Amino acid sequence: MKLSELPQNREGGIVKILDTESIAKAATVLTESNIGALLVQNEEAAIVGIISERDIVRGMGLFGADLHGTKVEELMTKNLIRCSPNDTVNGALGMMTDRRVRHLPVFDGDNLAGFISIGDLVKSKIEEVQAEAEAMRQYIAS
Repeated sequence: MKLSELPQNREGGIVKILDTESIAKAATVLTESNIGALLVQNEEAAIVGIISERDIVRGMGLFGADLHGTKVEELMTKNLIRCSPNDTVNGALGMMTDRRVRHLPVFDGDNLAGFISIGDLVKSKIEEVQAEAEAMRQYIAS
C-alpha cells in the first residue's frame, strides 16, 4: 500500500509550530493535541524541522529541566527525513526503523502532503493482516 492511500483522519489538519516559539508552547500544543511531534516552520511557512517529545526530553537531559524559554529551533530535529506519497507503508516503516524516528513528513515535490506516525503505519498493517485473514476464512468456507 502506498502512503497516498492511507486515510487522512487528522482533526484540524497537520499541527505545526513556528521555530521561534518556546518549548513551553510546543509542550502545550503537543499535550492539547494529544500527539507526539509537531512540524516546525519558519516565518516564510517553510518546513524546517520536527520537534518531538523525544527532542524535548533530550533537551532536558542536556540543558536541565528549565527549558520553558528555550526556542523550538534550538531543540528541533533539523535534518528532515522525508518520504513521498508514492512510498509504500513497508518502505516508510523501514525508514523509521533504520533511522529510529517515529514521525515522517510526506512531501509531494516541495509541497507538504501529510505527516505520518509509526502508529498510523502499524494501524494500516494490522488492518491489512485482518483483511487478508478474513479473505482466507471466506475462501476456506466457500
